Amino acid sequence: MPTVQDLIRRLEAEAESDADPETTPDVGIIMGSDSDLPTMEGAFDALEELGFAEQTDFDEAPDARFTYESYVVSAHRTPELMYAYGETAGDRGLDVVIAGAGGKSADLPNMTASLAYPIPVIGVPVQEKSVDSVIGMPTGAPIVAVDAGKSFNAGLSAAQVLAREHDAIEERLIAYHEDLKGGVADVSADLHDLGIDGFRARDEE
Repeated sequence: MPTVQDLIRRLEAEAESDADPETTPDVGIIMGSDSDLPTMEGAFDALEELGFAEQTDFDEAPDARFTYESYVVSAHRTPELMYAYGETAGDRGLDVVIAGAGGKSADLPNMTASLAYPIPVIGVPVQEKSVDSVIGMPTGAPIVAVDAGKSFNAGLSAAQVLAREHDAIEERLIAYHEDLKGGVADVSADLHDLGIDGFRARDEE
């Protein structure tokens, strides 16, 4: 069973490996506990919707050009791991980090934002009571945050950051947005053309 120190040594070794950026994860997803995973899964879903693949081995990149990784990193139980993750993020090739945490002391996103700076960190408050903790950063120590539980939007935002450098991601984002617009148009037409009773009957089929 790996220890926290084993994970820290892994991160430090990866940072020192001078790996080709095209083979390293582009997005890091971290959360304070595995109990946060049901909320954070939206970030995974958004990235996969846009063609990202999960990278589970730093030395063996999947075939997909754009990838993400994930870890559980507790700000309170394993602060040394949080420091290692934030401080090595840039050298490990990450371009953006999504960090989610719950509770009233949801410190992982904002602490990671400080440690990983200038790499952008997108905070996800896992619960409503986590919002103030996640966004409570002083001037000069920025963090971007989504609404409580909206990790899917965090995944889209991470892709938007990367899209400024990668046309392929921009094209995927535009196509995704066009699909959303088309879905609204379909629903709008059906509601108008079928009337409320017909629309309800459609949904019950």
